[in-house]
Amino acid sequence: MAIGVVLTDRAAARIKEVVAAENREGQGLRVKVVGGGCSGLQYKVDFDQPKTTDKIFEKDGAKVLVDMKSLLYLSGTELDYKDELMQSGFVFQNPNVKKACGCGQSFMVS
Repeated sequence: MAIGVVLTDRAAARIKEVVAAENREGQGLRVKVVGGGCSGLQYKVDFDQPKTTDKIFEKDGAKVLVDMKSLLYLSGTELDYKDELMQSGFVFQNPNVKKACGCGQSFMVS
């Protein structure tokens, strides 16, 4: 299993696209796992400057920033980006998830 977060080509391209379009030079996509949702945990994403305590995962110049607590839940996760008719956004393929809610917005780990 991979340690950390792996970005697909689509996810890296989308991160770079947003950073350039919104003048967010030096920033990356911050991915956090926070309490909430019907299964107990959920993902939170936003663009942010790296902090000294972050673990940074990079592909083709695109950065994903993860705090050490969230890394416990995200290790081995593949981050993809989908742009489809019914849904657009970042998609997580997380091997640590044991159960997800019906709406797909929250999850549980063992």
